[in-house]
Amino acid sequence: MKKSNLDASKTSSYDFSLPENLIALYPVSPADSAKLLIYDRKTNSIKHEIFRNIGDYLNDRTIILNNTKVIKARIFGHKQTGAKIELLLNKPLNHNRFLCFIRGRVKVDDVLIFDGVSAKIVKLNDDGSRVVEFFDNSDTILDFDSLLNILDKIGHIPLPPYISREDNEQDEVDYQTLFAQKEGSVAAPTASLHFTPELLESLDKKFGTSFITLHVGAGTFKPIESENIHKHTMHSEYYHIDDDTISIINSDKKILAVGTTVTRTIEYYYRTKQQNGECDLFLNPNNPPLRVNSILTNFHLPKSTLIMLVASFVGLEKTLELYQEAIKNNYRFYSYGDAMLIL
Repeated sequence: MKKSNLDASKTSSYDFSLPENLIALYPVSPADSAKLLIYDRKTNSIKHEIFRNIGDYLNDRTIILNNTKVIKARIFGHKQTGAKIELLLNKPLNHNRFLCFIRGRVKVDDVLIFDGVSAKIVKLNDDGSRVVEFFDNSDTILDFDSLLNILDKIGHIPLPPYISREDNEQDEVDYQTLFAQKEGSVAAPTASLHFTPELLESLDKKFGTSFITLHVGAGTFKPIESENIHKHTMHSEYYHIDDDTISIINSDKKILAVGTTVTRTIEYYYRTKQQNGECDLFLNPNNPPLRVNSILTNFHLPKSTLIMLVASFVGLEKTLELYQEAIKNNYRFYSYGDAMLIL
């Protein structure tokens, strides 16, 4: 793409061509043997590294990670007519109702039948999502914790749509961070998947680690449909920040945010001073970060809010340049792919 055609407000400017063989279908092993592209904004320099050596470049930055846990949010069943159905739980709402995405035609009051649980359609939203209530075999309405217990038995890890294969038992380990604690995500904070226990321990001793919680929703994969990025309605996701992490954000310490979820959460708090709630912050070159000093992130889909977040740190032209550098050097892309550190 010619630079003269680039406009940071246009969705089409964030497009790039990716060879299909660079879409990672499985992670590397060990996790910290992934490639790491390092871009230093002060010197405008690019370096190619192995992830396990990341500590050599962080200087005095403290590390903040997302301790959300991916749930088995994908379940398969059938309608009362016998037609097959697939449901992806997105997030809990009030009054034991849940926001879901359903593959298959449904209408209000339809009942979907799964193994040990049924779902009643309560509302059809304009964006394609559905509001449902879940019931056990005795027709008792289920709250979130009760539903999670059932999903853990019958559900599947919800691999992203660009991983073109079925999930397997190994994904239950691979698509979960070492420090996953708070159940609620339907997608992993993938920048955190590169850490091994030994590497995380050494980084904690040297730099200190702390945590936020943001439950990643299916909206993270939602494409931007408007050509003007500022007309995009950003999805919202529940977050919570504990007191220790709040004190770090409120200090003058340099922060490395591990992933886009951590970045958005910190920046949302920095703007609103709300310790928990729904985060719908859209970072882009016209709305850059105010508090996060550095970001560790994977390589993202074209024309997504995630690549726009990267561009909020370095600008559109540099982002596309870095992505081309990664492609030229055969970096693996997306959730199970390699990483980039922006200093």
